[in-house]
Amino acid sequence: METRYTSTAILLHWLIAALILCAAVMGLYMVELKLSPWKLKLYSWHKWVGVTIWLLVLARALWRLTHRPPEPAPMPRWQKAASMVTHMLLYVLMLVIPITGWLFSSASGFPVVYLGLLQLPDLVHKNKELAALFQTCHAVLNYTMFAVVGLHVLAAVKHHLVDRDTVLHRMLPLIPPPGARGQQ
Repeated sequence: METRYTSTAILLHWLIAALILCAAVMGLYMVELKLSPWKLKLYSWHKWVGVTIWLLVLARALWRLTHRPPEPAPMPRWQKAASMVTHMLLYVLMLVIPITGWLFSSASGFPVVYLGLLQLPDLVHKNKELAALFQTCHAVLNYTMFAVVGLHVLAAVKHHLVDRDTVLHRMLPLIPPPGARGQQ
């Protein structure tokens, strides 16, 4: 019985996590800047990262559909349910947040040009009221993502330090399974 996620799933998990952190830091920083060439460049990079996250999440979802995850670690039923809901919410947020950013950009009249090469079609026409709505949605969903990711991380740490089970070991290759430390 497999006890870890595949190397591909682990790579996608951590790559997406790093890109989400990068997009979050960039997003929080750039919104406070005055209009300048630097701010516009950060917005472009932020959009590139968002599109990349969206594509990688699609790839991860396809991978997950075609590759069985390891058996769940033993835990109470409510924790399994909470884990399932949290993971589904993370997938939904990772797919919807970039789209709200794209909608905000389209409604603001600024195209999304992926990697400076491929202009994505506008999803809506320029509209100041819609832009404000999508900007609010983008922000609220991102703060929701921060909370859900925080819960996800706290649960993983709790499983590792308190429950001493294999939950963290399954997704973090550098963490040995419980009981393996004394065998090295």
